[in-house]
Amino acid sequence: MLIGIDWGGTKIEGIALRPDGAEAARLRRDTPRHDYDGCIATIGEIIAELERRIGGPASVGIGIPGSLEPKSRLGKGASSTWLLGCPVERDLTERLGRTVRVENDADCLAASEAMDGAGAGHNVVFAVILGSGAGAGIAVGGRAHHGPNNSGGEWGHNPLPYPHQSELPGRPCYCGKHGCLETWVSGRGFEADYALHAGRERRAGEIMDDMRAGDRLSGLLWGRYVDRVARGLSVVVNTLDPDILVMGGGMSNVPELYADLPPLIARYTFSTVFHTPVVKSLHGDSSGVRGAAWLWRDG
Repeated sequence: MLIGIDWGGTKIEGIALRPDGAEAARLRRDTPRHDYDGCIATIGEIIAELERRIGGPASVGIGIPGSLEPKSRLGKGASSTWLLGCPVERDLTERLGRTVRVENDADCLAASEAMDGAGAGHNVVFAVILGSGAGAGIAVGGRAHHGPNNSGGEWGHNPLPYPHQSELPGRPCYCGKHGCLETWVSGRGFEADYALHAGRERRAGEIMDDMRAGDRLSGLLWGRYVDRVARGLSVVVNTLDPDILVMGGGMSNVPELYADLPPLIARYTFSTVFHTPVVKSLHGDSSGVRGAAWLWRDG
């Protein structure tokens, strides 16, 4: 049996999979935000309960909202900033009393979708997370690509391409820079743009409902949002030209994304053609946790 843990900023989810990918058990808890030790303890409790349900021990893979520095194995680049500089892998190994495998959550998404999801059958899969943050993972031949700095797919912390004057210098990002894609194309970025112009706060789903009901401001802001996503992905196509773009995270549930995004990406790419499929992740919110479990698929 394989257990996967998706350690997110708002929830920690665990799943137990049989070797054929069938789900045997699932459990979700709220993330103890800004409480690193509390997160480690919660993960231990989830795994213990999953193993009780399946009747025995299992391998454990964990996806985190950041990555590990290749040599020190300390947390880096985490939107859940309480992981930064922490010996995540060591602490989890000590808490669980066994070896665990820890990878970036977007890499887990990419591996899951490349293995048996929307990217199955494609050699190079670029999987995007448009959620409370923004990131991406790259899978080549069904396996996540990391690179020597463990930074493969850190799409959300590139600057917004082709910025308009009103987009400079950009909003401050938790990483210490300004104007990162994450500040523009995450769900929170979309909501922040609405609050700035409307003078009140609305959730992304509510903004989209307003747009469908004919609200002009919501429609304008959606057009601006999807244009920014397209600008960001055009650089990916120019650089990597993946076989497929798989969309995950809360904003991937907006159906208009799949009609509006491809022609805008085509507008910004260097090539005169754009044939790359842009599709929703097959496993949805479960992709990350399934990908974490698959970290042990070869033993």
